[in-house]
Amino acid sequence: MNAAEQVLSYPFGTAKPAAAEVREVAPGILWLRMPLPFALDHINLWLLEDGEGYAAVDCGYAAGPTRALWEQIFTNGMRGRPLTRVIVTHCHPDHAGNAAWLTERFGVDMYMSQADYLTAHSWRNATAGFNVDGLIPFFRSHGLDERRLGELHAERGSSYKRGVPEFPNHYRRIMDGDVLVIGGDNAGGHAWRVMMGYGHAPEHAALHCAERGIFISGDMILPKISTNISVTNVDGEANPLRLFLDSIENYAHLPADTLVLPSHGLPFRGLHERVDQLHEHHRLRLAELLDACRTSKSAAEVITTLFRRELDTHQMFFAMGEAIAHLNFLRAEGAIARDTGGDGVMRFVAAS
Repeated sequence: MNAAEQVLSYPFGTAKPAAAEVREVAPGILWLRMPLPFALDHINLWLLEDGEGYAAVDCGYAAGPTRALWEQIFTNGMRGRPLTRVIVTHCHPDHAGNAAWLTERFGVDMYMSQADYLTAHSWRNATAGFNVDGLIPFFRSHGLDERRLGELHAERGSSYKRGVPEFPNHYRRIMDGDVLVIGGDNAGGHAWRVMMGYGHAPEHAALHCAERGIFISGDMILPKISTNISVTNVDGEANPLRLFLDSIENYAHLPADTLVLPSHGLPFRGLHERVDQLHEHHRLRLAELLDACRTSKSAAEVITTLFRRELDTHQMFFAMGEAIAHLNFLRAEGAIARDTGGDGVMRFVAAS
């Protein structure tokens, strides 16, 4: 555990649910841990007791092993009780991958923000610019070399559809400030307020239950790693880092002793401290990036400033998006200027 993590407290220690097992983190709230086929090798999912069954928060990546684990959980962890609804925090495959499979199996609705619902369909169908053919020239314009571009083209071509092989064609829209009563009258229903966050996904839905002092943070607040904040070709001039930092500041107004249930890592307390850590993390990253841009740099050239490890193709996709996001932030602040040279590559240099 690093120094930053030590200011957080982990009420369940470092023990995690084993595959196909559940662990109760509060009465009627079950923790599941599903595998992912990436360097980030797991995702936490949550089951909230809801009348005669459970509401699922997030679904896992749609792969055979994950669905086999779900089957065991239906029988053992859920003791044969059904799902009553599926709540998807955002559109990324590890969160949305099994949404269609689960909602069809139990005949229930999916709850999701509109922006992420539509983005999921755009990614699956490679429409509205959400495709590798648009991504490659965008990353080329930010300096990524042809070898890496070729690897990305091969790896990303159908990557979203691999993780989300089907997706619901109808949903229940949730919006910022909405209240979902989960539990029902017979089970002592609890009010969960939707808190939308921005920067990581178009419209990420976190859930806060004030009565229980619990915050299901999704990917917006993680205890160990920093949330990926990326720019892609669809919105190349965006400033998602500003959106993210503003969003997490809203979470800092929740009570200090809130139990945070994140999508990756361990449940923890110390929400205010973690928000402060994330602000400091990005402040330091931006300062290093600004220093690197004392001489003109492309996004590809500053990846080693932001990431001090070897990156595989999957990680390079996110690293490029994150580098551009940080450069766009500095440019919006007036700290750097952008220029496109004769080779068509955009470079950034500290403002005089």
